Amino acid sequence: MRRTHRTSGFGETGYRRPALLVMPVVMIMVITAVDLLSGPDIHLGPLLVVAPAITAAFAGPLATGGIGALAVIAQVLIGVFHGGLTTSNHEAQIAALVAISGFIVVFRCAHERHLRELIRVRSVADVAQSVLLRPLPERSGPLRIASFYVAAEEEARIGGDLYATARSRRGTRLIIGDVRGKGLTAVGDAALLLGAFRAAAHRVPPLPRLVAHLQNTVYWDAADPEAGPEASEAFVTAAVLEIPDEEPTLELISCGHLPPLRLRDGRATPLEVRDPALPLGLGEADVTEDDYTAETFDYRPGDLLLLYTDGAVETRDARGRFYPLVERITSWRETDPQRLVHRIHDDLLAHAGGALDDDVAVIAIERCG
Repeated sequence: MRRTHRTSGFGETGYRRPALLVMPVVMIMVITAVDLLSGPDIHLGPLLVVAPAITAAFAGPLATGGIGALAVIAQVLIGVFHGGLTTSNHEAQIAALVAISGFIVVFRCAHERHLRELIRVRSVADVAQSVLLRPLPERSGPLRIASFYVAAEEEARIGGDLYATARSRRGTRLIIGDVRGKGLTAVGDAALLLGAFRAAAHRVPPLPRLVAHLQNTVYWDAADPEAGPEASEAFVTAAVLEIPDEEPTLELISCGHLPPLRLRDGRATPLEVRDPALPLGLGEADVTEDDYTAETFDYRPGDLLLLYTDGAVETRDARGRFYPLVERITSWRETDPQRLVHRIHDDLLAHAGGALDDDVAVIAIERCG
């Protein structure tokens, strides 16, 4: 579930709505007819400039120039019928209409160039997102997976929240995390952690060894003197899980992250570890697997597991109330992961009034067998 975007304009970059061109043509016809019927003492010709000005709001340079030319022809027609085409008044009106129409076309050309640049930038952002935050598979062994990600920035495609899966011989490994801060620094930290997870998870190290590798990666990247002062303060809250195919359990190491929710028989149970670790990037350097302990939780067929970042519970409504995630999902009693994430997505945006103050990532996982 992703944001989509659409650009304006007619021609090179816009979505095409030629029916709207009827409006400025009708305006030119009406203004011309009223001017001709009103006699030589009433001059409505200057109003013709409205037609190309309106056209520029929804059409490209060619269509705007065409409407401008049609307006100039109408102004000439008015001058001919009033018998004063060569008078200084009509010459001034025609010259002014030509000049203003030309200016509008030039402005529209500049706007088209800006739109093309914006589309290219957005395209690069979409590619970056597809590389950084790959879509999760719908199936992984006995698991059905659904997810959504929404960036807080209106025009952003990527942010500081992250998630990923990795398939192993034994089962499925997942990570969900939230990088401290926003902007390009957060995106860079997310990319670093996701790359480290994908590279190491497929080698099937024990879960504590995998988390130790992630901790050392984030720590030493933040300690790099060339990374800048913002990087030196970076850390990531994360939950790293392993769900075996053949056992009705899951293993979890929480590094300062919110506890996953296990949905069973209409009840939501937070899977809280007894000894949560520090967020990744904090603590000591060169930790080992002995510094982490994976805790095991019951996870049976038919259970739904919900992983989420803090934006899903800290989003406020107009009255300042937090989003009641647990209350919502227990009242819905959804058993399908895709329907559940859709309902959370729509309800969360409605709660926030259509705009979020923080990135949000949500994953729903059903064990089918």
